[in-house]
Order: sequence, then C-alpha cells, then structure tokens
Amino acid sequence: MMEDKFYWYGIAAAVYIVTCWVFSVVRAVHNCGTPKERRDYIWPDRKMQVAVYLTATVLLPYVLNPKDEAAWILFKSYFPGAYYFYCGALIFCFFGTVKQWKMWKTTNLIAAAVTCLAMLPLVLHAWWPSGLLTPNGVKVCNVIVLVTSCLAMIYAGVAMWQVRQWMKVSRDVNYSNPEDFPTEYAHRMWMAPIILTPFLWPGYITDSQTVMALLLNVMPVWRRAAILNGIEDIEMENEMDAPAELAEERTNRIAAEIEQFLNTEAAYLDPHLKLEQVVERCSFSRKYVIKVFIDRFGGFADYVNGLRIAYFERYRAQHPNSTEEAAAEASGFTSLKAYAKAKERLR
Repeated sequence: MMEDKFYWYGIAAAVYIVTCWVFSVVRAVHNCGTPKERRDYIWPDRKMQVAVYLTATVLLPYVLNPKDEAAWILFKSYFPGAYYFYCGALIFCFFGTVKQWKMWKTTNLIAAAVTCLAMLPLVLHAWWPSGLLTPNGVKVCNVIVLVTSCLAMIYAGVAMWQVRQWMKVSRDVNYSNPEDFPTEYAHRMWMAPIILTPFLWPGYITDSQTVMALLLNVMPVWRRAAILNGIEDIEMENEMDAPAELAEERTNRIAAEIEQFLNTEAAYLDPHLKLEQVVERCSFSRKYVIKVFIDRFGGFADYVNGLRIAYFERYRAQHPNSTEEAAAEASGFTSLKAYAKAKERLR
C-alpha cells in the first residue's frame, strides 16, 4: 500500500511536468492571431514564458523516485520557492503590452535571478546521485527558500496591483482594438497568485506529500480565453450646465477635431490606437470627447473600426491579389479575426 502511494505521487508530478512542457511548446509556436510582424505585442516576451514553463523539468528526480529524500526536499520547496515568481512573471507577460512590459522587465529579471539562485543548491542536491548538501546545508537552503518565497509574494502582489490598474484603463473604452488587452481573462486570472496558497503552505509546513500531490491536481492551467468581444459600457458624468448653443458649438468643434485626427490623418490605421491619443488632439477634456464619441459617432471603438472596415474594402479593391489577412492588418486590425469580430458587431 505504501509503495502504491509513492507511485501515485510520482504520477502526479509527471502530469504536472508534462503539462508545463505542453504549454512551453504552445507559447513557443502559437501566435493567437496577432499580426505576424508584431508577434510580441500581447505577450511581449515569449522566450521568457517558455523558460518559465520549462523550469518544472528540474522536478524529474521526484518523478523517477518519489521516495528519495533529496528529490522530495526539492519538490516541496519548488512551489513556495518558485510559484509566486511564476505567477507574477506570467501575469506581467500575459497582460502587459510592449510598453507596459518594458516598465517591469528589469524587475522581472531580478526576481528570476533571485529565485534561480535560491533554488539552485536544492536542484543540484536532488540531481546529484549521492546528494551534495549536509543536513545543516539543507536547513540553510530551506530558510533561503522561505525568504525568497516571501519576497516573491510581494512581487506577485505588485503584479496583481499593476494588472488591476490596467484593467481599470481597459474598462473605460480606451482601446480601439479589444485584443490589445484581454480584459475578460484578466478579471478571472489576476488573483491567481493567492488561489493555491491554502494548499501550498500547508503541504510545505506539514511536509505532506499527499497535500502536495493534491496541489498538482488542482493547479490551474494558464489558458488564454476568448478576447473581450466588446468594450464595456461606462457611466458618464452629467455635463456641466451650459447654454444649448454653446454646448452644440463645443460638440461640433470636438467632432471636427476627432474627424481631422482619425479620418483625415488616418490615425485609425494604427492597430493599437487608444482613446487617450484622440483626447490629446482635442481641445476639451476626456469627458467631453467620450460623450461626443457616444452621441455623434456611436462610440470610440465602433467609429474607429467602422473606418477600418471601409478601408479594408477599398484596400481589397485596390489590391485584388492580397489576402484577407494582409488587408485586415493594413486596415488597422490586429488580425483577420479582429476584423471579423468588428464587422459582426457593426452589422
């Protein structure tokens, strides 16, 4: 019976490692419809994601011999030592655009270096046939892992806070292309660093292989759900009281400035155009610009995508040998799928 229990521990670890390998392959080759020339836009550092998933390979000694003490020490230390870094890094990478990712890239690299250095002695100890560490050395390494885990929890908390801020930005119709930020997925996944904490720490503290095996069975899989199909509605503040003729004059002026920037200057061809860029070109505040978009043009994203759809038709007529995908990208859409979604929405 005891042998059977260890057998299932090894199987659980093997399933976890294979799952990580599969996702490393997915991240390496799957483009999820983003423009081919800008593969890194939504997931800015694909190589980093692949590396993060592949780190689970260090747990192979536990798969091969779950009764080995060195392999078990590595296995149980891996999750408090690496899980919070793992979550924080992937949250930044999944939900940050190129500009946002660059803001945090150095922080992520430092966190990765600290995590790797903390785990390296235990990895070498488990992989070396006769072990490398003395019992006192193992105790010291465990203390280092605990300190690293506490620092990683802070790091993951910062990632959660930052993604929360990005979620607020995306909620106020700031994006012309919904694919620029996976809002729906972010709402479900930004709390990931704390979801498994009730399993992780009890398993580590009690030295329980059963609890750690259970952790592997409930480990959430990082899957990217369908991108937000539409932009969420926002609540507009009431306009300040003003004479009707002045309000109409203001509306006309803002509408003219919007059309000048978007239509005449063809700003809609920027696939990652944001509302804030339009506001910067107008003479009035964001509140008034949003209201004009809603009242006069039917909304920021709908108006911009309407211009893109019209351009798409002209482009196909002028370039009959071009593919639909090329036409969609030339028209300011991030992909042919984004074009199809916008067209369906505007029917």
